[in-house]
Amino acid sequence: MTTSLPLFDDATPAGASPGEALARELLQRARPAEAGHHDELRDAEGALRPAWQGFFDHLGAPLDDLQRRQALMARQIREDGITYNVYNAQGGPSRPWSLEVLPLIVEADEWRCLEQGVAQRARLLNTVLADTYGEQRLLKEALLPSALVLGHPGYLRGLQGVTPPGGIYLHVLAFDLVRGPDGAWWVVSHRTQAPSGLGYVMQNRLIVSRQFPEAYRAMNVQHLASGYRRLIDTLSELAAGCVEGAQGAQGAESAAPSLALLTPGPFNETYFEQAYLARYLGLPLVEGGDLVVRDERLFMKTVQGLAPLHGLLRRLDDDFCDPLELRSDSHLGVPGLMQVVRAGHVVLANALGTGFLESPAVHGFLPALSRKLLGEELALPSLPTWWCGEASAWAAIRPELAHQVIRPSHPHAGTPGFGSPRLRQSFEAVLGQTLTAPALQAWRERIDHDPGAYTVQDFVPYAQAPVWQGGGAGAGAGAGAGGPGHVSPRGASLRVYALSDGRGGWQVLPGGMTRIATRDAGPVSMQLGGSSLDTWVLTDGPVDTFSMLPASVRLDELAQRQRPVASRTGENLFWMGRYTERAEQQLRLVQNLIGLTSTEDEPDDAVLQALSALSLRCGLVPQGTPSLAQAPRVFERAALDALIDPQARQGAYSLAHNLDALARSAQTLRERLSPAHVRLLRTLGPDFQQALSPDAPDAAHGRPALQQADEALEHLAMQLSAVTGAQTDRMTRDAGWRLLTVGRLIERLVGYAGFLQAFCAHEALGQAQGFDQLLDLFDSAITFRARFQRRLERPALLALLVLDENNPRALACVLRRLRTELGKLPERGSSQADLLALLPHQGVGSTLDELCDPTQGPERLLALCTRLIDASWRLSDEVARLFFVHAETHDAMVSA
Repeated sequence: MTTSLPLFDDATPAGASPGEALARELLQRARPAEAGHHDELRDAEGALRPAWQGFFDHLGAPLDDLQRRQALMARQIREDGITYNVYNAQGGPSRPWSLEVLPLIVEADEWRCLEQGVAQRARLLNTVLADTYGEQRLLKEALLPSALVLGHPGYLRGLQGVTPPGGIYLHVLAFDLVRGPDGAWWVVSHRTQAPSGLGYVMQNRLIVSRQFPEAYRAMNVQHLASGYRRLIDTLSELAAGCVEGAQGAQGAESAAPSLALLTPGPFNETYFEQAYLARYLGLPLVEGGDLVVRDERLFMKTVQGLAPLHGLLRRLDDDFCDPLELRSDSHLGVPGLMQVVRAGHVVLANALGTGFLESPAVHGFLPALSRKLLGEELALPSLPTWWCGEASAWAAIRPELAHQVIRPSHPHAGTPGFGSPRLRQSFEAVLGQTLTAPALQAWRERIDHDPGAYTVQDFVPYAQAPVWQGGGAGAGAGAGAGGPGHVSPRGASLRVYALSDGRGGWQVLPGGMTRIATRDAGPVSMQLGGSSLDTWVLTDGPVDTFSMLPASVRLDELAQRQRPVASRTGENLFWMGRYTERAEQQLRLVQNLIGLTSTEDEPDDAVLQALSALSLRCGLVPQGTPSLAQAPRVFERAALDALIDPQARQGAYSLAHNLDALARSAQTLRERLSPAHVRLLRTLGPDFQQALSPDAPDAAHGRPALQQADEALEHLAMQLSAVTGAQTDRMTRDAGWRLLTVGRLIERLVGYAGFLQAFCAHEALGQAQGFDQLLDLFDSAITFRARFQRRLERPALLALLVLDENNPRALACVLRRLRTELGKLPERGSSQADLLALLPHQGVGSTLDELCDPTQGPERLLALCTRLIDASWRLSDEVARLFFVHAETHDAMVSA
């Protein structure tokens, strides 16, 4: 539907201020809200609301400058790697977070009412939980139907009678609010298990406020940081009671409680904001696999040992938290966590068992519950709600079903009529649609069959907020230009957060996350392509200037800020180092193949056999491929096919496979890596695939297949050099970095010993071509020529590639660095001595005289390569056992 723009006189009155002229221009280029929807931009007379007039008074630039600011925001989002994972049938691809340039503005008087209503509801819901897991008076007096509570999968009977520390069940609550046509606010839903969005809220604020610094200061926009500080302080205070009995490495009890943020992992839709929130709050980001239960206490597996944890800010729904007592198929939770909760040895934010309150059916009972438990009327109403499990409620609403919203009472994907969660969300979001008579009858029959599974809510048209759009562009960050920009109205829903103070009070975060629809009156859903706005809450008092950054750091705190490295993080870093080195070795090997096939000299059979064997070992060709000497064109085609195959079919672990593994490791380590490092790792594979695609410019030049890859390989070599530089020069030298370095050195020892072994076994070092190929593989040709010119002498070659501790590619130098880094890893009993015992005590374990012996030298060289390769694999297994698995009978423990 197209709505014409309002008509105004183009002439600006004489003496009008720049803000008034800008507001007048804005009204000319802004479509009004659709009939029946509240307009956040205009008042009833069609003039700008006072808050928006104040905003444009301080804009300080032409209206079309909003397009430039929108583009700057989109660029920052891309550079910072702010993403949102969209679930679909093919998986969960990430897309950039969508943020609009104009905020939603809430005035001070209006916010005071919202703040009071949200805090009252938070207090009410915590009281309801205390009763339902305690005396259950509400169930006995039928103020809450037993079938609704006890029949809901979110009610955990295993926690009946268990009171969480401090009696606080809910530490952070999210309420989704909408404004009706009359301007009144309604509560649509609330999130009580693991509310999402706090990270995006802060990220939105940081990005948008920088675009309008003058307006942000002049309008007295309330800051957010004190709310986040309140959350951490509350968890720390409550977790202090869980410290007793949680011992550290020397048996001394931890002096302060340790907290962490529990994430479902990198494939969760909001993983970015979880990682960001963990960094902002100063908490380690952990997955279920990072945690373990010992003697009814919770520990984090770190490379230093087991570190006690006393509190978890969880972003994992109840069902997945403990596979022993909840969902047995969950790989995300912690076996035994429920028992730790029952023992009172951990604070969970929020407590387990709060999920039944998320049922929309609960809203219909809250007014009576408020009067009973608080002696107060609800200050902030819910939408009129009918739980169809009550016969009288279903009978009353059944005739009016055509214009209501039908929602599932329980979170079962299989609820008849709703299908997948995404389709159910879509259906719920399309509010107020009139069903056809057959569809309406089908819904009545479904509800008649199982009335308790359905809830009916009244329909309210969402208020519409102003969204800037460049000429001809759609909503969303990064809208392009193409003509004069304009402002379009979009349906908006505001998510507000309430944070417990641990003593019965609640602090409401002054702001929140505003989500907007993709079209004027469409569904408000990020999964369906919606966008977000920053939310500015104005204050008529002083602005809270609290910052999460401490005013000063005490000297005795510095040691405490060296946080343990989680075992999962250490393992991912270890394999990042291995994948980086492996990719570089494969790259160098395939470049040697291209150089060999393009030379005018006839390749030597021994060199061809050595390179064929190495290609098979390194995964450049699948098993059964004829050698270069037997069928060079078949070999080339097999190498090219495997080169770009990330699925590693037929047993070939291709270069594309390793680049893909690097991208996955970047995703799981984004809380440790810089945004530039993450972007670089994520672009390696796509850039390489694009350069080798059939549509690449070189593909039509008629060159041999492997030669087509030459430029792509050169570009990849430069990218990998940048990755190596970032890993070497831009990462803190903690235990995680040392594991990355150890992984890389292990892979280098395996690879280079394998290079030498193959050339020696196939007797390919007897002429110049074999010398050149091996020097190129070791990336040592320049050094060799500088020292020995063109002398093809075996002792010179072995001295440089095997025994030179100053050549970073030589086996002796790799071993020296390995011994150094292994010695700096955290002590785990006799771990360092055990690891070092797997390697030669000094050098490579052989002398140059032994390796150059005319009769036994080749055999000794082969034996040396075999020993080093075997030692590398044993070392890799031992590092994993000591630092990643934690499967010993008596685990070492460290203080938090």
